[in-house]
Amino acid sequence: MRKQIHIRKYTDSLSMANLISNLSNEQKQQLCALLGDVELTLLYKASVHGYDASAFHQRCDRQGPTLVVAYNYSSYVFGGYTSVDYTQSGQWITDDKAFLFNVTKHGGNPLTIKVNSGCYARLDDSEGPNFGQQLLFCYNSQPTIYYQVYRSGSFSLNPSTLYGNDTQLSECEVYKVTQTVSQVADKPWRNVLWNEKQKQELMKSIRNYKPLESSVNRIRILTIGPVGAGKSSFFNSINSIFMGRMTSKAMAGSSGTSLTTQFRTYPVKDGREGKPLPFVLCDTMGLEEQSGAGLDIEDISSILQGLIPDRYQFNPVAAFHPNEQKASRSAPLQERIHCVVYIMDTTKVSLMSSKLEEKLAAIRKKVNSLGVPQIVLMTKVDEACPLVEEDLEKVYISSYIKTKVQEVSSRLGVPVSCVLPVKNYSQEMELNLSCDVLLLTALQQMLNYAEDYLDDVDAS
Repeated sequence: MRKQIHIRKYTDSLSMANLISNLSNEQKQQLCALLGDVELTLLYKASVHGYDASAFHQRCDRQGPTLVVAYNYSSYVFGGYTSVDYTQSGQWITDDKAFLFNVTKHGGNPLTIKVNSGCYARLDDSEGPNFGQQLLFCYNSQPTIYYQVYRSGSFSLNPSTLYGNDTQLSECEVYKVTQTVSQVADKPWRNVLWNEKQKQELMKSIRNYKPLESSVNRIRILTIGPVGAGKSSFFNSINSIFMGRMTSKAMAGSSGTSLTTQFRTYPVKDGREGKPLPFVLCDTMGLEEQSGAGLDIEDISSILQGLIPDRYQFNPVAAFHPNEQKASRSAPLQERIHCVVYIMDTTKVSLMSSKLEEKLAAIRKKVNSLGVPQIVLMTKVDEACPLVEEDLEKVYISSYIKTKVQEVSSRLGVPVSCVLPVKNYSQEMELNLSCDVLLLTALQQMLNYAEDYLDDVDAS
């Protein structure tokens, strides 16, 4: 089942013919990345039902989670989501899932502004929809919005960025948001043992692994991916498993630009006092759509060949150039990359721009030319599928996740067998068995593929 938003018409006897969603297909796809696998039911359309607050409440009260979508004359499409229904209780509503959004841009990711921690999301009054009493839609029952400036408001928003400072609305719609239960496959499409014994066997196999090539002490695994996909979080997650506690050695976050600015090689120890494990995870600057931003493709070529040293500071506008003496000879096999891992955010696969897809294609071509094996990790599978969010062990019976795996395979040009769903640790305080099994299974596969590469190099 392709992740999509279903638009259903609200059957108003007086205006059914006019009640049609203003959202374009592209905007629906952008909202798809924010809301997951949902159905949207159009409850209220201001141009049809009127901008009166009473008209809004008549159709939208006690409807559960809702999405306000506003359109202004500057072609901005923006609004907000709340998971708590409207009841006109007069109470301040706490809703940590509430957010504001803008889906105006063509391609790329939508702008989202989450409610600030510890703040109220909105006032549940008898007026039009509001968010933190900062941003009020259909203000005074008119086709306008009103923004109040607060020093420490519920949402850290910039009116210019969110709606271009144009407060006049051409339309305002409200949708009921219903999470659809992902279809469950008749049988698991991959078999995984979700138990402690399996976890310990995977850890033992990884601990005892020895590279086939005697000149290689540790397998070097390079992670590549868009900004925010979870490259640094993957290292932190693997490190946490072997340390037996949550760790945060690599800088990770959700910034719009790469938090990683250096080439870093991260060895992992088997426990606090343990010996180094037989692999090194190499982290890079995130990929970005624009030219002159993010990781340069020529830098990736130098990394693959083992020419870039640890802690090299990337320069997005100038590729790395080794000195003539180093460039004239090949780096030892143990310094080269033995497996490349693309890290992709499952919730944003459908939003991948053509420019980013072109960059990834160019990288794959370079990696293929060097014969290095490639794997794709699909992160944030729990955020992409409600079924998996409920129980991570259902990842391989989710038909939706299976379609995402197939989509990634098609768009990145790698076999389906090389696409592995995982969940990195992000907000958790304790380790989770199911999460560990997925991550360790992926790591074991990386070592297997690297072994094939070394075997091929040795044979040649």
